[in-house]
Amino acid sequence: YLKGVQDGLGDKKSMIVAEESYELSEPTIDSHIVKLKTLNPDVLLIFTTPKFGAQTIKKVGELAWKPVMIISNVSASTATVMKPAGFDNAQGVISAAYAKDTSDPQWDNDPGMKEYKVFLAKYVPEANVADSSALTGYNMAQTMAVVLKQCGDNLTRENVMKQAASIGGIQQGGLLPGVLIKTGEADFAPIEQLQLMRFKGERWELFGEVQDGEASSVKR
Repeated sequence: YLKGVQDGLGDKKSMIVAEESYELSEPTIDSHIVKLKTLNPDVLLIFTTPKFGAQTIKKVGELAWKPVMIISNVSASTATVMKPAGFDNAQGVISAAYAKDTSDPQWDNDPGMKEYKVFLAKYVPEANVADSSALTGYNMAQTMAVVLKQCGDNLTRENVMKQAASIGGIQQGGLLPGVLIKTGEADFAPIEQLQLMRFKGERWELFGEVQDGEASSVKR
């Protein structure tokens, strides 16, 4: 994440006034947030796992600090990050997504989300529907099913790998509209699109168009 920001800023990476790392074994990262606040940056980039993302947003709110907060997708769950952080503290936080948020009511009547919930209830009833990891596993399984169908009766390792690198662009029910699964002979990243979103009230609001993140499409 940090390298991506540095590469994106290019010759302006000196705009990064501080970098603060933490260990997963730490019970809290409050002291790190207090340290960063003393430098009073305008923008706070939060590259954490969910537990510490919630801690960060909550502590920023407690300190009455008002930077623009941008959090990585992995820690953008409404149920496991924004709610524990406190909805009041999370207002205006910016992130980007490629998948639907299972806890967001805007997808309650969405056909793809309905299929996901039916699948979970039938095959993994003990799973938490609001857990984004469950949706990720479901999306991966759907992709694997496509690969196996493309293989036909030739299930050799060579052909499986060939088909995995030959996905022409499929829209899965668990992904945001317009985000497609695509791979190629020299492109093994199946998801390279994101849509920006801003937290408002008790949910994320998508804004702007789906953006392509392929390295080759970045213009300098």
